[in-house]
Amino acid sequence: MLLVFLTMIILLLLGFPFMVTLLGSTLLYFFIYLPGFNMNVVVQQIISGVSPPALVAVPMFILAAEIITSGKSSQKLIRMIRSFVGHIPGGLPITTNLSCTLFGAVSGSTQATVSAIGGAMRPMLLKAGYPSSFTLGLIINSSDIAFLIPPSIGFIVYGVVTGTSIGKLFLAGIGPGLLIAFLFSLYCYAYSKIKGIGNAEKASWSERKDAIKDGALVLGFPAIIVGGIYGGFFTPTEAAAMGVAYAIFLEGVMYRSLTKETLVNAFLATGLITGVVFILVGAGQVFSWLISFLRLPQEVLPGIIGADPSQLRVIVLVAIAYFIACMFVDPIVAIYVLSPVFAPYVLHTGINPVLLGTIVTLQAAIGSATPPFGCDIFTAQLVFRRPYLEVIGHALPFILILLFVNVLLVLFPQIALFLPNSML
Repeated sequence: MLLVFLTMIILLLLGFPFMVTLLGSTLLYFFIYLPGFNMNVVVQQIISGVSPPALVAVPMFILAAEIITSGKSSQKLIRMIRSFVGHIPGGLPITTNLSCTLFGAVSGSTQATVSAIGGAMRPMLLKAGYPSSFTLGLIINSSDIAFLIPPSIGFIVYGVVTGTSIGKLFLAGIGPGLLIAFLFSLYCYAYSKIKGIGNAEKASWSERKDAIKDGALVLGFPAIIVGGIYGGFFTPTEAAAMGVAYAIFLEGVMYRSLTKETLVNAFLATGLITGVVFILVGAGQVFSWLISFLRLPQEVLPGIIGADPSQLRVIVLVAIAYFIACMFVDPIVAIYVLSPVFAPYVLHTGINPVLLGTIVTLQAAIGSATPPFGCDIFTAQLVFRRPYLEVIGHALPFILILLFVNVLLVLFPQIALFLPNSML
C-alpha cells in the first residue's frame, strides 16, 4: 500500500483532481501487484457505491442550493439578521456567522455558503476595519457549520455507508451546529470588543419589521426539511424534493429573481457538481474495497485499538482518524474509506451510531477548514483571490472552538441525541 499512498501524494502535488488521484493510485496497485485481476470488479464497486436510493437526495439538495445562491435569499437573510445584531460589538461578524449558519440550513453546501454569504459580507467587514485574515477565517469556519445543520451531504453519505437513519442524523446535527454558531458569535463579540471595531448604528423597529417581512420566507427551508422529517411527513429524499420546489417558489414567485437562464444554469451546475460528488463516492467505494480486500484493518488496527477497547477509546481514535484524513482528502472519500474500517469496533463496543455520525461529520467540518489541504481553504482562495497564507492566517481560534465542541459532544452526547431520541 506504500506505493498507493506515494502515488496519491505525487498526483496531489502535481495538481490532479482528487478523483483522479484516488482512482489512479488504486488502479496502479492492481496493474502492478495483481496483473490478472478482473477489472470488472472495480466497475461493480463503483456502481454499488453510487446505487443506494438515499443518494438521490444529494443532487436535489445541490439543485436547491444552486437556485437560491443565484437569487436574493442570501441578501434577504443577511439584512434580517443584521437589523437585530448589527449594532452590538462584533455585530458584522456575528451577522456573518449567523447568516452562514442559516444559509447552510438552506443550501446544505459549504462552498455555496462561502460564495453567497462570504461574497456579500467580506467587503462590509473589511470596510468596518476587520483584518482580512480574520474575515476569511470567520467565513470559512462559519460556512462549515453547513456540514452539521441539515440538509448535510456529509450526513447523507455517512447514513448510506453505515446504514444509519439519515433523518436522525439530520436532527442530531442541529444541537452541535447551533452550539458552534453561539461560540463563534461569543468569540466575534470578544474579539471586536478588545480591538474596538465593528460598532454600527442600531436599526429601528420599523426597519426590523421590514427586514423580517423580506427575510422570514428564507427560513421556510429548514422548517420544511427539519419539520417535515421530525414530524414524520417526509423522508430525507422527499424533503430534498420539497426543498427544490420551495426554492423555485421562493426565488421565482416571491422574489422574482429566477429567470429561465438562471434555472438552466442551476441545472447545469447541479449536473457538474453531482458528477464530481458521485465520482468521488464511487472512487471511495473502490478504495475502501481494496483496503478490505488486503485485510489492512485486521493487520493494523488491533495493535492500535487493542483487543477489548472501551467506547471512549474507539470514539477518540475515530475522531483523530477522520480529523487527519479530512485535512488531506475530501470528506466524502474519508467517510467511505474509514467507516467500514472502524465498523467492527463500533459494533463491538455498542457506540450509538447517530452520535458517532455526528462526531464524524464534525471532523469533516474541522478538517475542511484545516491546513494543509482543507477543501474550503481552496474554495476561499478561488472566491476571494487571496493567497494561501492569508486565508489560513486566523483559522486557529475557530478550529480550537470546533475541537472544544468535539470534546463536549463526547462528554455530553445529549447535545446531539436529544432531538433524534425525542422522535416518535
